[in-house]
Amino acid sequence: MENASRISPNFVLIGLVEIGNVKYLYSVLALVLYIANMMLCSAIIWAIWLEAKLHEPMYIFIGNLVFNAIIGSSTILPKLVTDLLFGVKTINLSSCLVQSFCIECVAYAEIFTFTIMAYDRYLAIGNPLRYPTLMTNQKALMCVSIAWLIIFINRIIGGILAATLTFCGVIINNIYCETMSIVRLACGDTTINNVFGTTGTLVVISASAHQKAINTLVTHIAAFSTFMVATLFVGFRGSHGDIECKESQAGDYE
Repeated sequence: MENASRISPNFVLIGLVEIGNVKYLYSVLALVLYIANMMLCSAIIWAIWLEAKLHEPMYIFIGNLVFNAIIGSSTILPKLVTDLLFGVKTINLSSCLVQSFCIECVAYAEIFTFTIMAYDRYLAIGNPLRYPTLMTNQKALMCVSIAWLIIFINRIIGGILAATLTFCGVIINNIYCETMSIVRLACGDTTINNVFGTTGTLVVISASAHQKAINTLVTHIAAFSTFMVATLFVGFRGSHGDIECKESQAGDYE
């Protein structure tokens, strides 16, 4: 196990192994879902861009959510389709880190955007007469830009910390990469990675943001809750997967 990372430099995406028997069905479903998602999201962005009446803060935030959906689906689905069709079940460290970066930027952006939208509704309901000056289009764009800047810096640091680790395991219990799955495969001390990841998550998902959302934006909370449940399910599944494999087993998956 100590030499696993040198003998097999690629991580095994065990989720791709598990669905290998129905890979053509899943590849078709993933492709259809991706095309439908791209068409719908493009239509929404195009409508917001062309319709002057939609040039308001709320629609800027909605546009950001839709743009985020495009990035998220483009990060996972095209690669999933090609991996299934060509029988690829492994991914190298560099590609894994890039995919983790993109996926986690999308996840953080989703949380940030819902929080900003909740704050926007809080201003609209609490200060209806002053709202046009409290939340202008310029301020909305600034909020979105600052959120993305924070996300990029956070995930770049997280990726650098993960890239410096030495790995003993090769199995990732999913169909894609994310940082915590990579960290779990490390041989050495991962305290810094764990503290950084936990701190970042707690800062992003703050109690105050939740309270504003509960008070002002029920529909967004429903969507936010669905997103968080799905995220926690992925994390739970990954944490209970088998993160160790023998050298011979790693060779069988490649």
